[in-house]
Amino acid sequence: MKKHLLYLSLASLFIGFSQSVKIPVDTMVITTHSTIVKGVKFDYTAETGMQPVWDKDGQPIASLFYTYYTRNNIKNKASRPLIISFNGGPGSASVWMHIAYTGPRILNVDSEGYPVQPYGFKNNPNSILDEADIVFVNPVNTAYSRMLTNKEGEMPNREQFFGINEDIKYLAEWINTFVSRKNRWESPKYIIGESYGGTRVMGLSLELQQNQWMYLNGVILVSPADYKVLRVGGPVSSALNLPYYTATAWYHNKLPEALQSKDLLEILPESEAYAVNTLIPALAKGGFIDPAEKMAVSKKMAYYSGLSEKVILQHNLDVPNSFFWKELLRDETGQTIGRLDSRYLGIDKKESGNSPDYSAELTSWLHSFTPAINHYIKSELKFITDLKYNMFGSVRPWNNDNDNTRDNLRLAMAQNPYLKVLNQSGYYDGATTYFNAKYTLSQVDPSGKMKDRFTFKGYRSGHMMYLRNEDLIQANEDLRVFLKESSANGKAAKY
Repeated sequence: MKKHLLYLSLASLFIGFSQSVKIPVDTMVITTHSTIVKGVKFDYTAETGMQPVWDKDGQPIASLFYTYYTRNNIKNKASRPLIISFNGGPGSASVWMHIAYTGPRILNVDSEGYPVQPYGFKNNPNSILDEADIVFVNPVNTAYSRMLTNKEGEMPNREQFFGINEDIKYLAEWINTFVSRKNRWESPKYIIGESYGGTRVMGLSLELQQNQWMYLNGVILVSPADYKVLRVGGPVSSALNLPYYTATAWYHNKLPEALQSKDLLEILPESEAYAVNTLIPALAKGGFIDPAEKMAVSKKMAYYSGLSEKVILQHNLDVPNSFFWKELLRDETGQTIGRLDSRYLGIDKKESGNSPDYSAELTSWLHSFTPAINHYIKSELKFITDLKYNMFGSVRPWNNDNDNTRDNLRLAMAQNPYLKVLNQSGYYDGATTYFNAKYTLSQVDPSGKMKDRFTFKGYRSGHMMYLRNEDLIQANEDLRVFLKESSANGKAAKY
């Protein structure tokens, strides 16, 4: 493959990370490549670099690592969508969707997403680069992104980066600079966020609109984390897990024959209805629930979850996800199931206990992603640095106060008639469950007046549904459809 390398130094300023490792503040490397997507060959450009975050006085306080892909020979850039991509954590690099989902290269994994050797990457024949340009952004302390010392050698205050609202604010400023530098103000713009990135992009939708005057066409939530429900406990948070239990038990052949003999999509609506209409009210009654009702609910929960009535009653109907991961296969194989993707299996030191020793799926992913991204950046993108690529960076403590991101998305949509939302979730994701995502969409706009602008897509895999080849194909195709359906097509933005 023919490549041309151009190194552009936008600034000669370098800040010492240590005696020997330097952080480039404002720099880029450009390479050209070719690919084949959906049977069509075309050339594209990859721009890999560091772009500063400035303080109110215009001094660099951090520099973010990014990779920007543009298709070559596009005559009308104004009509070509720009997708700004984030992962989550908080504290996660944008590696996951970059080299496994939407980018031009993907991991060398098998058809179900498991790592294979030799480690590496290959062409992504499903990348949406045929229809849109993409920039993958790494927040502070992820990938090569770092805080910078001032002239006196002092680090900036960490608190201005590491919190829900702080993260949204500085990233919106960074996006404004990026869009201006690349002259993409005319382009339809989209933000996509996975996991915690879902919280991030919900908040960014309004921050970009109100304080950067940047109006979006779409917000894409991939396995989103909604902290209004996640980890808060209570009847709603607990009951929303049941359909995920149903899906996972079905995958592992642990359901009664009446359910197991049907297709997954035939049984999930039944479990969803039970969770909302019966389980939430039952859990809300707490210790005052009638004993006969409690027994009836435990029986039905066992029917839909693959767990025994005994352990459900021992938990007073409130079964934590972590216990489910440990319990489902305990008496069969003694193996645990994965948190982020419950198709994955693990082996604990002891079969006893209430939660797995480790996340089987995450160790598998780090097994394949870490060598691939390090090799890819240096060998193909030609970005050379001695900085360590942080798959997960130090961002704690994280300020979760004043999380209004769900309502911020509603207000952004209300103010911008163009703005639509796509949610993509895997049925076997036990961390940010698919039904939790459905619930979130239903709660964004209580009036229901904008419900036709929300689209939900589910896939037969987990948190990173694109690791399964069948879902990689379908999920990218769903993105293409969403880009088309959210295009203005010359229509005025009005109600």
